[in-house]
Amino acid sequence: MLVLRSIALFVVAALFEIGGAWLVWQGVREHRGWVWIGAGIIALGAYGFVATLQPDAHFGRILAAYGGIFVAGSLAWGMVADGYRPDRWDVTGAAVCLVGVALIMWVPRGH
Repeated sequence: MLVLRSIALFVVAALFEIGGAWLVWQGVREHRGWVWIGAGIIALGAYGFVATLQPDAHFGRILAAYGGIFVAGSLAWGMVADGYRPDRWDVTGAAVCLVGVALIMWVPRGH
């Protein structure tokens, strides 16, 4: 159950962080204005809060594992929001990152 909670929190965190960064990008690079930028900043702050809800108490472990989620999530966001089509190396790299997430977060440790 803790693994499912952790995965759900990573997904929510990714939506906030990647979505927030995308909103800032749209506001600045696509000249959509301060409302988009402000919404992005709020979403990025929400990401920081969601990360604290992970069941594991180790900041470094959570953020390191989240990096892999960010990589895969960013490619998925680009596909949905911008029509980006990842090539096989993008997909392979994202898969490697997700294996890293699993190793960092959920391999049993002898504590």
